[in-house]
Amino acid sequence: MLAHYAIPIDKDALNTRASNLLKAELRRAGVGYAELCQRLAIIGVNESYKGVANKINRGTFSFVFFMQCMKVLDVKEVRL
Repeated sequence: MLAHYAIPIDKDALNTRASNLLKAELRRAGVGYAELCQRLAIIGVNESYKGVANKINRGTFSFVFFMQCMKVLDVKEVRL
């Protein structure tokens, strides 16, 4: 069973998946990057528009950032 986890994971594919997942939640909420920045600022996450756009487009954000985004988008459940 552990051998399954020894298979290398394509980081680029996972970054793309993370990016697409967050973008889909933004679309569902009808929220763009500018509004996301404003909502994040309310909870103390101060990111520039460009910084947020770059993170999301690259898919290289932390899980903490993802959870902060889900919080401000009021997303209760995410399907992988």
